Amino acid sequence: MNELVTGEAVALELRPAKLPSRALAVLIDLVVAVLVYIAVVLGLVAATSSLDDAAQAALSAAVFLLVLVGGPIAVETLSHGRSLGKLAFGLRVVRDDGGPVRFRHALVRGGIGMIEILMTFGVVACIASLVSARGRRLGDVFAGTLVVRERIPVGRAGVVPPPPPESAQRFAELDLSAVPDGLWLAVRQYLTRMHQLQPQISWSMASRLAADVAARTGAAVPPDLQARPADFLAAVVHERQARQQARYDAGGAGEAPASVPPVSGPAVGPVTGKTPGPGEGGTGARPTGFAPPA
Repeated sequence: MNELVTGEAVALELRPAKLPSRALAVLIDLVVAVLVYIAVVLGLVAATSSLDDAAQAALSAAVFLLVLVGGPIAVETLSHGRSLGKLAFGLRVVRDDGGPVRFRHALVRGGIGMIEILMTFGVVACIASLVSARGRRLGDVFAGTLVVRERIPVGRAGVVPPPPPESAQRFAELDLSAVPDGLWLAVRQYLTRMHQLQPQISWSMASRLAADVAARTGAAVPPDLQARPADFLAAVVHERQARQQARYDAGGAGEAPASVPPVSGPAVGPVTGKTPGPGEGGTGARPTGFAPPA
């Protein structure tokens, strides 16, 4: 497994996707996009039969750009790097630092992908992926992204250190549903590697990640933790894992013990990150002496 290194010298345990799985994922995406394109074109031909040839040609070009280029960009942006093909093979597009991609990353990847995949039938993309040490095509190089495997054995992950006792249960009311999976990944990987960094670099990266998490949750970092952003991150991750554990316990064993206080705030699912609805185990018991799993 290759290790990715962020700008703050943090090693991330991410596995770059290999060319065969990426090619099959792209093939699935292209097949779906072509089918949608054909359906849209047939509908337009039937609806615009009264137009002249020039107008129909302009509409066809616009539909081509909208479906085969704009469609993948929109899907990649809204799904945070997972298209239908990537979802089928357990792949995801992330930034070089392990964070989630945004519209500008998807725009660059999609614009260059039109040249290196559609116009050259994937030859340029395959050559670039074979030459690159991390299997990146030209779109990934210019966008600063990387396609990684999400389905990594749990035993390979590092252990997230527990938060200080005084910060362990301070964020029970915090809404964590808007924090994307890519940001959780970056926080978790930082916490497992922070003791290997120089203090100044570690504090700088923790401050940046804490600001990102606070912006997603809508609550500022507490004043007493602003000088200790790593403790804030550890407490928030601990809270998320505690909610997941409580949800599993409530779903697998029926009602939670009455002696254990319930968890306040929305519970975040282990995969989707969505707030479960009524009857889905959104609230449950916080296990006593819970330790973050590996």
